[in-house]
Amino acid sequence: MSAEKTTSRRRFLLGGLGLGVAGVGALVLGWGVLPPRQRLHGSAPLAVPGGAVALNGWLAIQADGTVLLAMPRSEMGQGVHTALPMLVAEELDVALSSVKLIQAPMDKIFGNVAMLKDSLPFHPDDQGRVKALAQWTVAKAARELGVIVTGGSSSVKDGWGPMREAGACARAMLLQAAAAQWQVPAAQCRTQNGEVIHPDGRRASYASLAQRAAAIDPGAPVLKQPGDFKLIGQPAPRRDTPSKVNGSARFGIDARPPGMLYAALQLPPRLGDTVASFDAASVLALPGVKKVADLTPALGQRGVSCVAVVADTYWRAKTAAAALAVQWTAGPQAGLSSDAVYAEFSRLLDGDAGFAYYSRGEVEGKAAQALRSVKAEYRAPFLAHAAMEPVNCTAQVKDGKVMLWVSTQAPGIAVDVAAKIAGVAAQDVAIEVLLLGGGFGRRLEVDMIAQAVAIALQCHGAPVQLVWTREQDTQHDMYRPAALARFAARLDEHGRIASWDNKSVSASITHQFLRRNFGLPGAGPDKTTAEGEFDMPYEIANQRIAHVIADSAVPVGYWRSVGHSHNAFFKESFIDELAHAAGQDGIAFRRAMLAQHPRHLAVLDAAVARAGSAPPGHAHGVALHQSFGSIVAQVAQVSVENGEIRVQRVVCAIDCGIAVNPNIIAQQMESAVLFGLSAALAGEITFKDGKVEQSNFHDYPVLRMGQTPEVETIVIASAEHPEGVGEPGTPPIAPAVANAVFRLTGKRLRSLPLRLG
Repeated sequence: MSAEKTTSRRRFLLGGLGLGVAGVGALVLGWGVLPPRQRLHGSAPLAVPGGAVALNGWLAIQADGTVLLAMPRSEMGQGVHTALPMLVAEELDVALSSVKLIQAPMDKIFGNVAMLKDSLPFHPDDQGRVKALAQWTVAKAARELGVIVTGGSSSVKDGWGPMREAGACARAMLLQAAAAQWQVPAAQCRTQNGEVIHPDGRRASYASLAQRAAAIDPGAPVLKQPGDFKLIGQPAPRRDTPSKVNGSARFGIDARPPGMLYAALQLPPRLGDTVASFDAASVLALPGVKKVADLTPALGQRGVSCVAVVADTYWRAKTAAAALAVQWTAGPQAGLSSDAVYAEFSRLLDGDAGFAYYSRGEVEGKAAQALRSVKAEYRAPFLAHAAMEPVNCTAQVKDGKVMLWVSTQAPGIAVDVAAKIAGVAAQDVAIEVLLLGGGFGRRLEVDMIAQAVAIALQCHGAPVQLVWTREQDTQHDMYRPAALARFAARLDEHGRIASWDNKSVSASITHQFLRRNFGLPGAGPDKTTAEGEFDMPYEIANQRIAHVIADSAVPVGYWRSVGHSHNAFFKESFIDELAHAAGQDGIAFRRAMLAQHPRHLAVLDAAVARAGSAPPGHAHGVALHQSFGSIVAQVAQVSVENGEIRVQRVVCAIDCGIAVNPNIIAQQMESAVLFGLSAALAGEITFKDGKVEQSNFHDYPVLRMGQTPEVETIVIASAEHPEGVGEPGTPPIAPAVANAVFRLTGKRLRSLPLRLG
């Protein structure tokens, strides 16, 4: 199928998905009640090395007993290359060490269903038929789309079913193969550590049975009950740690195909500027420089206007690109400033009622008779992703084929954009997904892939590696949106919240992402703008939570925990304000609103109990937040030293359902806390005259070792379906710190980053 037909089909399905989200999709109701398509077998047999036998679309057995597992999710430090093999190893009854990963092919069975299903804007407490039907329909649509992507803290959640089923089906096939070989009932046999065992002492390895097993229909998979788990729930060590320690791990920037050239860019100094002219001759004379090219025509709407320089080393390409004299035509955003952005936000909040994501009771009427009214306004800035590995992509276009070596969260989208730029069919694009040196949502974007392919088209079949500088990464990101939020609440005579009215404004990430990557118009509500506000668990009888989408000249993208990253700060800070206004302790105030939410209450109590009392000169701040299905409470121990906010300790409790690997969960909570704390204390991207004012870690700092607090994690035991882990630890840290600062100083900090001066 041609690249254009693939893109058209995906656009049609995404359009249908939009219909389903907006109106529960009258056109897809009949289709929606049909069973979803299976995810066990791909459209073609799993391609495996010689001697290996594929038992389904996910796994194969090699002659030495090694299990080959097709891995569709990207490893960017979150541990999925350990957690997901644990699911297969558990059901297959093999040692985790015997599972070897191979890259999953571009097949729809590997598409991320959970991520799209979670995009629906329903309140977690909703249990009605409309929600159930919408989730069912969107899950089916996601299965048809088959977009292979890593994000939304969804990898384990999405793999929990199909990867366990793949292991369980393979185990059943092997067991039945042994039973047939021995001419005994399969019920008499058992499996253990890669073998089928009979009570009379006979044993057969999986490798010896694989060929016979491949022809067996195992029937419906029978999954283990949690009480029978031997591996799931255990703190297994990370499988990728040794290679990262000894330097053998391969990241995107480590790609070295033979004959590779290097490319560097000169990007526009301001948003929206376009190339007017440049003096190629001045740098073509420099040592090692091979080509200078304007990428603007090739990229079109898929990227910013820019010029590339290709050379035989990266240093020569970078030096020449910096020396290139480029004349730029000013774009419409030449005068853009951060002050203007917030002024527009304020205007929109004044005049637009917004889309109400959640409403119950009435915020006026009887609630208006409450004794006390409290109002507050909060704001959050644009943020860059600042992943440690620079933005990069290596591409080769040769003989009508494209090869990509890239660290990406979205290989499916990467293949589509590469095919479009090169003018080839999607099946003529091959991709090797390497380790990501941090993603945080930045590598959901494919701008660097489009650029690399556009450059490779002009390099006569040679592979070329494009690398951005840190300054380019900081100043040409797809930023976490800036936001402004207003709250108005009323307290009754008992100090309880009688009404809660919250309206916020920001750009829509989803609208921009669909335009950039699928050519779809942005329209309708976007859950990510209001998540963390409309879906709070607090039991408030009268509430309205709305959001106004602002058109944005600033490119915005998914940032770790997305809307929760700032909306949790808004919501949990205002809860603390109301507790103070009511003359109550913030913890007791929250507990009183969680009577029907025992899981939230248990998480809050666990964190508070572990934190104990703050030492003299310090204060504790508390925040409770649910995101990506997981409930997190954090207690931050804070001091103020020489006018500077210092965080010494963070206690983090999480209920994420069944804990597949508690070790990874603790690591992710530590990572998320430090990531969120960097943003809370220092993260800010500002604009002046259309240009980003920050450029590198000296003025866009991340937390240093000496600023890093001790982080203690409590994983709450649960039998619920696994939920997200990679992002839920980020949202609560900013409000927890801000609430502690208020207890210490009496100053209510309503803007991020948190500054006392």
